Amino acid sequence: MNEEEKALSGILFSPADPALVEMKLKAHNLNTAYNSTYEDETIKRTRILDALFKTRGTNCRIQGPVYFHYGKHTTIGCNFFANFNFTVQDDAAVTIGDNCNFGPNVTIVTPIHPMLPNERRMMADKNGSPKHLCYALPVTIGNDCWLGAGVTVCSGVTIGDNCVIGAGSVVVKDIPPDSFAAGNPCKVIRKLTERDSMKYRPEILADNQVPDDGTC
Repeated sequence: MNEEEKALSGILFSPADPALVEMKLKAHNLNTAYNSTYEDETIKRTRILDALFKTRGTNCRIQGPVYFHYGKHTTIGCNFFANFNFTVQDDAAVTIGDNCNFGPNVTIVTPIHPMLPNERRMMADKNGSPKHLCYALPVTIGNDCWLGAGVTVCSGVTIGDNCVIGAGSVVVKDIPPDSFAAGNPCKVIRKLTERDSMKYRPEILADNQVPDDGTC
């Protein structure tokens, strides 16, 4: 098993492995290239994102700047939007569903370092060679999720479909579908229901309309 396979399997790996360093350098250079583009250079931005991600769906818009550690370990669905400063440490797999919207400064982190300082400084591989080792756990975000500004999603977390995560939250545990959750640590505040529809907020809805099927 190579170091990338170890990282994706949730066991200790060496982030200094030459193959991983090469992957990160490619992603970091693509980050820099994307962040150097103008917002209306859509063709150039599309090519960079195609080279950066494992896969992405149609209508994927990222405001930038972006900061992906590997890029190739991230899968993004259709109709995705991320605002300024989207950061993803995708040592393990990061999967984002369809129709998700992220506010500015959203961060997703998958790597975890040992808790004890001596183990963070140095461990040994199977041959007894000293190595700096860490591990990573995947993050999954379902369909139709809205993450507010400054949300951090930590390693191993799954956020279910149709969730709203309040601004500034630190998500350390799974969030079930159809939840409004917020806080540090992030906790479920309540279940989202039909009563959350904008049709019950006429003072905000004004002369706009809510389609019967929720689509336009």
